[in-house]
Amino acid sequence: MGYPKEWKQLSKSIKEKANWCCQKCNRLLPPDQPKESRAYLQVHHWNRDPSDNRPENLVALCPKCHLSYHRGGKGNISVGQLSLFDLSGFENH
Repeated sequence: MGYPKEWKQLSKSIKEKANWCCQKCNRLLPPDQPKESRAYLQVHHWNRDPSDNRPENLVALCPKCHLSYHRGGKGNISVGQLSLFDLSGFENH
């Protein structure tokens, strides 16, 4: 199962709850930034399961922190490789 049809509204509510700030680095990414400097706040599933949309499984992250989490905190990781990324810096986990 993948993302629910109401994902756009659900992810927006998570971003609003985070005050449009990355919950890892506190970078502010409001939706009304000028187009030329726009980076979008993203919503990450802690357990990497897009069908698990419980509020405690969702966190707002900037693209850099989101990518860092998926890469295990350093370099690229191979499919199936164990990620030992330190989650202690993230809120609500």
